[in-house]
Amino acid sequence: MSVINAAQATQIAQSAQNTQSGQATGSQTNESASTQFVGEEFNNFLKLLTAQLRHQDPLSPLDSTQFVEQLASFSTLEQQVQSNTSLKSMASMIGDLHSMFASEWLGETVTVESSWVPYSGDPVEFAFDAPNEATAAVLTIANSSGEAVYSDRLKIDDESKSWDGRFSNGGAAASGEIYQFGIDLYAGDTFLGTVAPQVLTTVTDVGTENGELRIGTSSSLSGDLGQVRRVTQ
Repeated sequence: MSVINAAQATQIAQSAQNTQSGQATGSQTNESASTQFVGEEFNNFLKLLTAQLRHQDPLSPLDSTQFVEQLASFSTLEQQVQSNTSLKSMASMIGDLHSMFASEWLGETVTVESSWVPYSGDPVEFAFDAPNEATAAVLTIANSSGEAVYSDRLKIDDESKSWDGRFSNGGAAASGEIYQFGIDLYAGDTFLGTVAPQVLTTVTDVGTENGELRIGTSSSLSGDLGQVRRVTQ
């Protein structure tokens, strides 16, 4: 009869822990396989321990302290496996809730922060956030080649601004083209930094892309929920 010692018990528990750690970030199939592996290793450990206790020398009984520690390790590991499964389930539920709440935005007017803005042929309405010390703002619009096509000074206290698609040289933007907006902020002659506009648009669809919830808008501007700054009811 083979005998299990504390070192072997530790090896079994460590093997199970390593398998669980390696598969913690895997798919649902991997998580199921990890759970099954831990269960099999635990059963093997109990069988070996039971056999050893049954065949131990009565005059020299085994020290059960270390085996109790291994049982505790397996118990902790089992809880970790169950926790991972529960967390994944909770994450899925949260994702469903986000989708449900975001779907309520359909038809709502929102402001989406984005440096790149598609031109649809209609005026681009936007706002921007400026620190209290800002006294001046300059809008610069560039085409996809990086060439500046429009520049103008903006009033800090205006709630919303718009660009009608006209260039500074008298030309006009082409519908469907995308342009880069940058707003330089100043406090007197001191440059404070550049911010992106918050484009005023209407939500037309909600979907997922690479696991992230995204919205589409009437201005052809799309973005994730983190880019939405305001929802106008």
